[in-house]
Amino acid sequence: MSERRTIADFIVTDLLTVPPGMEILHAVTLLLDRGVSGAPVVEETDELVGMLTKKDCFKAALNAAYYKEWGGTVDQYMTRSPETLDAGLDIVSAAERFLATPYRRFPVVEDGRLVGLLSRSDLLRAFVEMS
Repeated sequence: MSERRTIADFIVTDLLTVPPGMEILHAVTLLLDRGVSGAPVVEETDELVGMLTKKDCFKAALNAAYYKEWGGTVDQYMTRSPETLDAGLDIVSAAERFLATPYRRFPVVEDGRLVGLLSRSDLLRAFVEMS
């Protein structure tokens, strides 16, 4: 691995994103239909404002179980100000971030805008491809 490649070469860019004002039941249905464990929450300008994970959705599901109806919007349940990685970060530094945190994926930003997601699998694939 002589060259230092950036994570921008390995991120997933075809993303499910949800707006903060979306009804939570609709967002949960989208996560389940797409078979993903979470989605970036973005404003119309692609500004990242949060992440919605299945774990976050359990709060809404429990609410629905108690009150017999789903209620609220994504912004009521999402994780605000998620940790991000910069698209220009090298893969070794990204691996260090994964080791230092419990996260399975990071939103990747460039100039403050969401450009993709990097998962543990994406990063491992990068190391394999570069070996």
